Amino acid sequence: MPTGYLALVLHAHLPFLRHPEDATVMEERWLYEAVVDTYLPLLRMFEGLAHDRVPYRCTLSLSAPLIAMLRDDLLKERIAKHLDALIALSESEVERTRKEPWYQQLARHYGERFRTLRGTWQAHDGDLVRAFRRLQDAGSGLEVITSNATHGFFPLMDRNWNAMRAQVAIAAEQYEECFGRRSPGMWLGECGYVPGCDALLRDAAVRYFFVDTHALENASRPAVHGAHAPLYCESGVAAFARDADASRQVWSAKEGYPGDKHYRDFYRDIGFDLPVDYLKPWIHPEGHRLYTGFKYHAITHDQLHDKWVYDPAIARGKAGLHATHFRESRLAQCRALAGRMDRPPLVVAPFDAELFGHWWHEGVQFLDDLFRQLHFDQHGDDRVEPMSPHVYLDRHPTHQVATPSASSWGQRGFNEYWLNETNAWVYPHLHAAAERMVALARRFAAPGAAGPTDLERRALNQAGRELLLAQSSDWAFILKTGTTVSYATRRTHEAIVRFTRLHDDLLAGKVDLPYLAALEAKDNLFPQLDWRVWA
Repeated sequence: MPTGYLALVLHAHLPFLRHPEDATVMEERWLYEAVVDTYLPLLRMFEGLAHDRVPYRCTLSLSAPLIAMLRDDLLKERIAKHLDALIALSESEVERTRKEPWYQQLARHYGERFRTLRGTWQAHDGDLVRAFRRLQDAGSGLEVITSNATHGFFPLMDRNWNAMRAQVAIAAEQYEECFGRRSPGMWLGECGYVPGCDALLRDAAVRYFFVDTHALENASRPAVHGAHAPLYCESGVAAFARDADASRQVWSAKEGYPGDKHYRDFYRDIGFDLPVDYLKPWIHPEGHRLYTGFKYHAITHDQLHDKWVYDPAIARGKAGLHATHFRESRLAQCRALAGRMDRPPLVVAPFDAELFGHWWHEGVQFLDDLFRQLHFDQHGDDRVEPMSPHVYLDRHPTHQVATPSASSWGQRGFNEYWLNETNAWVYPHLHAAAERMVALARRFAAPGAAGPTDLERRALNQAGRELLLAQSSDWAFILKTGTTVSYATRRTHEAIVRFTRLHDDLLAGKVDLPYLAALEAKDNLFPQLDWRVWA
C-alpha cells in the first residue's frame, strides 16, 4: 500500500456561449481562449503521458454546457478560425520585432506553439469530446465526469426538487450519449451541496461528487478521517472533500506557485500595449482592445510596467521545481496522517481546469512534471499514488455514513457569493419560472390528457432549455464579481423572457412556429432533452 493517495480533479466549465447571430460577441472568445490555452494543451499532455506509458490518474470534469459547445459545428468552425488568426498574428509579430531579438524569440515561440495546437485540433477533426473519450476508453488513467446541466447552484434551488432533478438527469443523459457509459461522478455547480440532492445523483447512477472541506467537518456525524476519506451519504453516494492545504499551494496567486515572478504575466498583453491600427485585424471590429494571447513579460512584481522579458526556459525549470515541492509536500502530509487512519489518506485537490494554461501559463507543464515525478521519482511503498475517486471506491469500499452540511466552495463556504445585493433580484424570476415549468409539464403529462402535439412538444423542450440557461450559476457569479455585468444581466433577462413567452404561448394553445424555430437554432444545447423530466 502507498503512504497516501492524490486525487487531482480538473473542472472544465464555461457558461453556454453561442451567438450565431453575431460572430463578434467578445464573450464567445472565452471559449476560444480556453480551448487554445487549456483544453488542447491538457489533451496533448494526457496523450503524451499515455504514449510514454506513464501510469497517471486524473479526473477531468467536462461541464454539460462545455460539452455542448465543444460538439457544436458553428463553434468548432470559429475556434479553428481563431487558431488560424493566432498563427497569422505570430507571423506579423516575428516581422514587427525583427529589431528586438528577445521579443522576436518569443513571437517565434508562440508561432510554434499555435501551429502545434492547430495540428492537434486537426488530428481530432476538432472533436475534443471524442478525443477525451478515446483516452478514457483506452484505460489511460483519465476519468471524465460531468456537471449538473447548466451548473445550477443547488443550495438556492432546493425549493423545487423537480428542477434540481432535471439538472441532474439531463446532464447524465448527455454524458451517456457522448461517452457510452454513465458518468461515475458529478460536479455540482460551485460545489454547491444541499442535503438530499445526493439522492438525485443516485437516481442517475452517479457514484460520487465533491464538496468543500467544511461540508464534512460539519457533517451530521463527526467525520472520523476529516477530509481525507469520503463519506457515504444515506443514499449511498460518496462525498469527497477538498483538501485546503493542497489547494492553497496551487490556487493562490499570492501564496501559491502561479504568483512566482518568473512565470508569464497574464495581464500584460500586446492587445493593450500596441497601437490599435496595428492590432485591427486581431481585436474587435469596433476597435475594442482585448487579450490576444501574446504576452512578452514575466510577472516580476505587482505593477504592469518595468517587467522582465519572459523567459520560457526559466519558467519551465520553475514548473519542475514547483512540481517537486508539491509532490514532497503531499508525501509529508500523508505521512503525518497515515498513523491515525486505517487506510492510506486521500488528498483531494480540485481546481478550475482553466487555471492550468490560461491563467497560469505554465500550469499544464506543472501537471505533466508532477505525474512523471510521481511515477519515476518515487520508490517502494513510501510514496503518493495518483488516484481517481472511482478507483478509490473500488479499492476501499467501506466508509462512514453521514450527511454533509449544506455548503459551497465559494467565499466563506456557503451561499453569499451567489446571493447578495448584486444578484438577489435574479432568484424570484428563477423560482417562478421553475414552478411554471413543473406546472406545464404536469399539465401536459397528466393522466387522461391528450398529450402535446409535435409543435407543443418542441415548445415544451425549448422552454426547458431556456429555464436551464437562466439557472446557470455563472450569471450570479459575474454580477457579484462586476466583470461583464451587462452581459450576465442580458443573458438572464433573455432566458427568462424567452421562457415566459413559450410558457404563455403553450397555455394559450398558440405556439409561434417562427419564434420557436429561431430559439431552437440559437439555444440548441441538449438536443435529446425531454420535457417530461420536470413532471
